[in-house]
Amino acid sequence: MSPRRRVLLVGVLALLGGYLLPGIGRWLLAQAWWRAHGVCDRTPIGTVCEPIRPYAPLVPALTEIVLLLAAGVAVWGAARWCLRPVYDLSGPIADLGPQNLGHRIRRGGRDELARLARAIDDMLDRVTVGYEGQRRFAANASHELRTPLAVQRTLIEVGMAQSLTGEQLDLLTAQLLATNERNERLIEGLLALSESDQGLRSSTPQRLDEIVGGVLAAYRDRAAEAGVTVESRLAPRLVPGERVLLERLVANLVENGIKYNRAGGRLTVAVGDEPALTVTNTGQPVPGEAVAGLFEPFRRLTRDRTNQGGGAGLGLAIARSITQAHEGIIAARPGEDGGLRVDVRLPAAP
Repeated sequence: MSPRRRVLLVGVLALLGGYLLPGIGRWLLAQAWWRAHGVCDRTPIGTVCEPIRPYAPLVPALTEIVLLLAAGVAVWGAARWCLRPVYDLSGPIADLGPQNLGHRIRRGGRDELARLARAIDDMLDRVTVGYEGQRRFAANASHELRTPLAVQRTLIEVGMAQSLTGEQLDLLTAQLLATNERNERLIEGLLALSESDQGLRSSTPQRLDEIVGGVLAAYRDRAAEAGVTVESRLAPRLVPGERVLLERLVANLVENGIKYNRAGGRLTVAVGDEPALTVTNTGQPVPGEAVAGLFEPFRRLTRDRTNQGGGAGLGLAIARSITQAHEGIIAARPGEDGGLRVDVRLPAAP
């Protein structure tokens, strides 16, 4: 029986008891009083009365106490009986935890406890997704770090195994330096992702158009080297947030827009009211079903870990984390001329 039906049944019984018990109580008290004070019977010989008992004054009080205790025991028993289904559900809930994320309650029915069990199961599904995401993140980070470390070890072993000419030594040194720089970028990206996941330390009004203008000025030479034309439309826009993180957000989007562009391509950056920031590049066509996965750490269009174009696959993941820390929304879709269009919606500063 569901808790609702149990409570309903107890309520009906309580109403009946409330209607009947006062009369029964008065009758019991009267009987106790008469028995305590003696009873007189008329006979042909005369009237015979039993003597008054010495405990007569205590009988009514004791009878009331007994009735109150009986009522308290009845209420306690009724409450325990009503909550018994909840108590029975506590056992399966106690078995849930990180050690057995696949366990579910799976209670059938349509009552309140069934809905509660389904809500708990849905919550565990979301928690499981989070745990699996952390596991994938750790595994991907291990792979990302292991590959360049293996390359470094191989280069060092080659250098130690034989005498190298000056040209070979320069080549080996350049390869080691490039691998080390990639490790630094990866670790820097991981630290930035961890910092943005912790939220904002402070929030003050920031001029987003000025931040974007400064970032574009810093990347002007890199865009020219890549043969990418940069176009900007920067309207005044004030957003609440932390300047360092907002600069990192814009820098990641601009850097991705240049890195994954084509020679002679175009990078368009716009600041306005809605969305607050739009970054569009003209690169290789991006399948629509692959766009959402690009915001996951270490996710790229190509799955080849040895061909990464200098990136660690953390740019959009960091951008998403920073946007969420600023209570905003970031979304992407394939560009009309190839590449990707990224829209960032941020709240307006008061």
